[in-house]
Amino acid sequence: MAESETLADFSEQRRKEVFQALVELQDDGMAVAESRATISERFGLTDAQIRRIEEEGMDNEWPPL
Repeated sequence: MAESETLADFSEQRRKEVFQALVELQDDGMAVAESRATISERFGLTDAQIRRIEEEGMDNEWPPL
């Protein structure tokens, strides 16, 4: 994995904030791809980073799950 795709500079709290925002957009009816694009723009993350946060959040059952 490329260094630009790592999340070393993001605290767990920041990753949880990203995950929560992503889930809330999807819960409000936004399509998955569109929600990822919105979060990418809002937080300055790549698609790969968002997917890793999404996976981590689901694996750890972060709120709002």
